[in-house]
Amino acid sequence: MGFMQKQVFRLGFSLLLVLSLALGIFTQPATALTDEQKLVSEVWRIVNRSYLDETFNHQNWAAVRQKALEKPFTDQKAAYVAIQNMLKSLDDPFTRFLDPEQYRSLQVNTSGELTGVGLQIALNPQTGILEVISPITGSPAEKAGMRPRDRILKIQGIATTNLTLDEAAARMRGPIGSLVTLLIERDGEGEKEVRVVRDRIALNPVVAELRSSPQGQPFGYLRLTQFNANAAMELAHAISSLEKKGANAYILDLRNNPGGLLQAGIEIARLWLDSGTIVYTVNRQGIQGSFAASGSALTDDPLVVLVNQGTASASEILAGALQDNGRAQLVGETTFGKGLIQSLFELSDGSGLAVTIAKYETPQHRDINKLGIKPDTVVAQQILTRDQVATEADLQYQAALNILSQDSVVARMGNGE
Repeated sequence: MGFMQKQVFRLGFSLLLVLSLALGIFTQPATALTDEQKLVSEVWRIVNRSYLDETFNHQNWAAVRQKALEKPFTDQKAAYVAIQNMLKSLDDPFTRFLDPEQYRSLQVNTSGELTGVGLQIALNPQTGILEVISPITGSPAEKAGMRPRDRILKIQGIATTNLTLDEAAARMRGPIGSLVTLLIERDGEGEKEVRVVRDRIALNPVVAELRSSPQGQPFGYLRLTQFNANAAMELAHAISSLEKKGANAYILDLRNNPGGLLQAGIEIARLWLDSGTIVYTVNRQGIQGSFAASGSALTDDPLVVLVNQGTASASEILAGALQDNGRAQLVGETTFGKGLIQSLFELSDGSGLAVTIAKYETPQHRDINKLGIKPDTVVAQQILTRDQVATEADLQYQAALNILSQDSVVARMGNGE
């Protein structure tokens, strides 16, 4: 699956449609809606109540409903098309309809394992082109050389311009050992074909190692590849284990981490922060809520966080929280810039609806959507092979090491302690 945006799951949601019958001597009873019309109406109401933009992309949302329900639908597929057209008018690639199969696979994706090529994808909000946020570490896509910001033009010869995000993801999933051919475009390199063999994608999100700085100081290197349901618990175990082994500083690598569950981002920020706001969520009424640290930090050792343009969504919440609270220094490149939060609703026929319900702001009220987060130390990096990450060839990692290796008193002052 390719988007892994911040999601607040509200499962089992359904609406009862109350039909008022106009009864009287001179009036005909109102015609009851068909099941297909009820579904379209259900989607319209959820968006009407919870969508972030109260202008609905500067259109009369009631008129959109009226137009969609003008004539009865011949079948369920026609209703699905009407829903997709209705949502398309919002011009928000993250607010989208999921048929029952797509809805089920999205739930699997955030829970731990899937089969396919291992790409996190998104529709670029400005261009509408299908883009790679990042390949999953160790996945077939990464081994085939796919990179963040690659534009996917065709999947098995089918142009992606007419596909929804979920249709594109479905075409890339498939049985282990089967082949999928992608036509991609990359800045400075033009178009090229990439052949990827599908495999099982293990979503074990944490890599943890005790390492020594050039000065011989023990530090923990932690790489977090995504924010799934296991991420916070696994990272907590890793930090506790590294503390016991004597780590007295940390590098947290969030490069090419496309995000995932909002709650996982908040829980992981709490592992590093004893106090302070982590994130503000802003819905159409204004600030809807905020999440704060809970006094449960596992360490106050100096921390440097590595970020790049594949760092997105929940990763940006974490990076922004650590930067704004003075808890960590960020090193690398400006992040992806996805600052929108989706909620997932289950519809009455087993299909689903992802709706952008809020945006988020960092503790210092920075809105990062489409802008990203700029690191404290900007270091450009050529593309690395998997074996070069966090080695001497990795300039961003080396810059982080240099920051940690400075006098620990200076480092701690820099951490706001």
